[in-house]
Amino acid sequence: MNYKKIITRTILLVSFVSFFNDIASEMLYPIMPVYLKSIGFSFVMIGILEGLAELTAGLSKGYFGNLSDKRGKRLPFVQIGYMLSAVSKPMMAIFTFPFWIFSARTLDKLGKGVRTSARDAMLSDETTAEHKGKVFGFHRAFDTLGASIGPFIALVFLYFYPEQYKWMFFIAFAPGLCSILLTFFIKEKKKEQVNNGNKVKVSFFDYLKYWYKAPKIYKQIIIGLLAFTFFNSSDAFLLLALKSNGMSDTMMIGVYIFYNLVYALAALPVGILADKIGLRKTMIIGFILFAAVYLSMGFAAALWQFGLIFFFYGLYAAATEGISKALISNISAKEETATAIGFYTSFASIFAFLASSIGGFLFFHSPKIMFLFSGTGVVLVVIYFLMLKFKKVKSL
Repeated sequence: MNYKKIITRTILLVSFVSFFNDIASEMLYPIMPVYLKSIGFSFVMIGILEGLAELTAGLSKGYFGNLSDKRGKRLPFVQIGYMLSAVSKPMMAIFTFPFWIFSARTLDKLGKGVRTSARDAMLSDETTAEHKGKVFGFHRAFDTLGASIGPFIALVFLYFYPEQYKWMFFIAFAPGLCSILLTFFIKEKKKEQVNNGNKVKVSFFDYLKYWYKAPKIYKQIIIGLLAFTFFNSSDAFLLLALKSNGMSDTMMIGVYIFYNLVYALAALPVGILADKIGLRKTMIIGFILFAAVYLSMGFAAALWQFGLIFFFYGLYAAATEGISKALISNISAKEETATAIGFYTSFASIFAFLASSIGGFLFFHSPKIMFLFSGTGVVLVVIYFLMLKFKKVKSL
């Protein structure tokens, strides 16, 4: 198989852009709550900050995905999105009063909302249905490799310079700047301007109309994916479970890095497998792995058990995150790919917020109950997908 024809120059560049951006973002992920606490944020304020930021990202994904389709352009959204996220990093260290921090954090998530749907549609535009698993797997591999390197840099820096959190935000700007510069080397495929280019007007919630004209198969899959998202609480609870079992902060971050490495290394092979056995089958296998992880998490105690659990959790992520978007891109019209992905990711952000809220309530009462709730819920999602009857479509 000639991978040079499958992994085009654009796919390679977009993957490297995500790689550097995730180094910057994940470098700050482990220290963000600690930093916010050190500048006077209460746990309630941190929760509100993260909730509003995620909501901003979620709602904007739908709008900007729809706008990308209507204008027939992807690259400007990718460039602006990564630029906003990169600029927001040093902003959080320059001033520390609450309104500025809220603005910087929201700007970071807005950047994610601007770029995500257009970027995924760009990846879809660069390949054919039979290679979607490979392409999205390749991209996720680079993205997640960056997510492994970022926390490692944070660990090394804080080892030599303990509690120097502010400097981390300036350091994170460097890989963020690399991601911006690389976007200017991307060449977008020319498309016919069917909507008068940049003059088209799109209302913020116009993407919601897509549901009414979307094919039945899209609706069936989205219902299943959103149900899964409802039971998929934040990864923070997995890390908190490690902490409650006596792990040090360093070991906890080490396990998180291990999970990301497994995810990164497995993403491309799983994508290749998905193209052979089917995207839907691969995604269902991923959901089964998720259920197994959560159903066993509440009973684990030894380090080797947690290692095994996070190994399978990395495999789950490789079999679902990129694969689900590849699947959506295969069942939507090419000129509406960004809208289709944006509609899903927009509602997924809302459902993720609900999942983490419920997860937090259950975790407070009993971590074991929370893990059992999520694991059992996803078993029901697996049953739902197995019961769906689709026509024999190779791209599924």
